[in-house]
Amino acid sequence: MATDMAFNVFARTCPSRDTLKHVTDRWGSLTLGALHQGTFRFNELRRQVDGVSEKMLSQTLHALERDGLVRREAQPTNPPRVDYELTPLGQEVAERLLGLIDLVESRMEAVLAAQERYDAARAEA
Repeated sequence: MATDMAFNVFARTCPSRDTLKHVTDRWGSLTLGALHQGTFRFNELRRQVDGVSEKMLSQTLHALERDGLVRREAQPTNPPRVDYELTPLGQEVAERLLGLIDLVESRMEAVLAAQERYDAARAEA
């Protein structure tokens, strides 16, 4: 589908909003980050993304595959084997996302201190 449309995530009807939601929600970002490490089978990926339910991981993978960020490859074996990996676009998105993840992790002491200050101020009020 070719389009001359200029995409603007701040516009209510822009389709980029859905993709941004898929990439930045908790399970989407964690799934992309995990897949940046390589190819995984479903249960391997579920173990990597600690806390995700089978249903949520399945929904997340479907959305990311539809957006062209994840490739699903079913192997014709018995029992069936399905592998998930990032597409080139998914690699690019994951690399940028991992930069944000690294920043957040490296600044968690400041975040926790800010949370304590905030909570203390609200408790006094």
